Amino acid sequence: MANQQPLKLYNTLTRRKEVFEPLDPKDLRMYVCGPTVYDYAHIGNARPIIVFDVLFRLLRQIYGPGHVTYVRNITDVDDKINARSAKEGIAIGELTERTTKQFHEDIAAFGVLAPTIEPRATQHIDEMKTLIEELVAKGHAYVAEDHVLFNVPSMSDYGRLSNRSLDEMEAGARVEVAPYKKDAMDFVLWKPSKKGEPSWLSPSGIAVRGRPGWHIECSAMAGAHLGDIFDIHGGGIDLIFPHHENEIAQSRCAHGTEVMARYWMHNGFLQVEGEKMSKSLGNFITIHELLETDKFGGRRWSGEVLRLAMLMTHYRQPLDFTVRSLEVADKVLSQWYRKIGDVAAASKSDWLDEVNNALADDLNTPGAITKLHAAADGISKDDKSDASARFKAAANSLGLLTCTEEEWRVEAEERVGVDKCRVQQLIASRLSARQAKNFEEADRIRDELAAMGIALEDSKDPKTGEIVTKWEVAR
Repeated sequence: MANQQPLKLYNTLTRRKEVFEPLDPKDLRMYVCGPTVYDYAHIGNARPIIVFDVLFRLLRQIYGPGHVTYVRNITDVDDKINARSAKEGIAIGELTERTTKQFHEDIAAFGVLAPTIEPRATQHIDEMKTLIEELVAKGHAYVAEDHVLFNVPSMSDYGRLSNRSLDEMEAGARVEVAPYKKDAMDFVLWKPSKKGEPSWLSPSGIAVRGRPGWHIECSAMAGAHLGDIFDIHGGGIDLIFPHHENEIAQSRCAHGTEVMARYWMHNGFLQVEGEKMSKSLGNFITIHELLETDKFGGRRWSGEVLRLAMLMTHYRQPLDFTVRSLEVADKVLSQWYRKIGDVAAASKSDWLDEVNNALADDLNTPGAITKLHAAADGISKDDKSDASARFKAAANSLGLLTCTEEEWRVEAEERVGVDKCRVQQLIASRLSARQAKNFEEADRIRDELAAMGIALEDSKDPKTGEIVTKWEVAR
């Protein structure tokens, strides 16, 4: 890209912003933890999906689409899955297939690019068992009562990612108290399966069938598709400990490497209307509910609106997810779509370079959005077509304005459930009332349309001088 600033990323491992230098510019590799498929994904799950989609887009622009491999996994073997399967009385495979499909349908609304590879945990059991065998052979894991556990004290610098000592982690962690553990911080790599749970032949000479622990799954999938050391590992800040800390321990000790990933990136927490999201507070909301119901703010929301609302806050900062933020994002997008109409994105754009330079500073999406506002203000009547195409190219780098104004309008109408015939009838009645100088009736009809979610815009036809009324779904 022209005039591209060096890409800088905040590295959780070193706790500083660093210039990004890939292991191989022609083979850049990134892993991001994906969903555990037992229920609809909630809005907090959407944040890393959107954040790392922006990074994926930026890396593809800098290094070329064919030189970036993005792996985002599906966890389809887990205690929560087993519990939900039993509760619903359906097969585990049926549950995970249904929920994976739901996940894909929901995040498609965000306009995210598909990852290069989307591995499933159940497809990598052999790799998990191989890793476990290596850890046992090297003295970093042990077998106890048909379990295999990682021995945390065997790794001298365990806790480097979270920057806490073993004593601090043990004091703050919810560790399972089990008599067969050598140390309270030791965690499960493999455990025996109960009746009705998924099971496989166990590693390390264990006679009973079992299943993997959570952490070993990502180590195996990342290693299988990206190698022993890769460039970027991402996820939510809640995964730093214990999940990512344990991934590092497993992978480094099995492979004998200094690092697992060279750059670790974590997005901040999400809260709803100023409070932590929880079912007990009644503010727990899924992506599906935002897209398909009026649970939040009394209306359904566009996936692109949700995307922009999230990008208005820097990814490392806490995000307060509010109805107001969605309303602002909705209004902004509507204004931008009206500006560009149905033009196609330009192949080159000075505004695209400015947006990407903002993103190069640790994915500074608020700064990039500020650049877009300035660009939108720069679209004049004289060069609207060219400027709109350049503006759309810039917005596309954030995954925004990916459809046309017409598509945006139609999608809004479908979401609100507009009766177009009724709208046209009311507009005609209003026009008749205005012509008869019955302005009270005209205002009443405007209010009726507003209650239906319809905004009107009156203008005078320059040729005939007649009043022309345009309408759209109010944003």
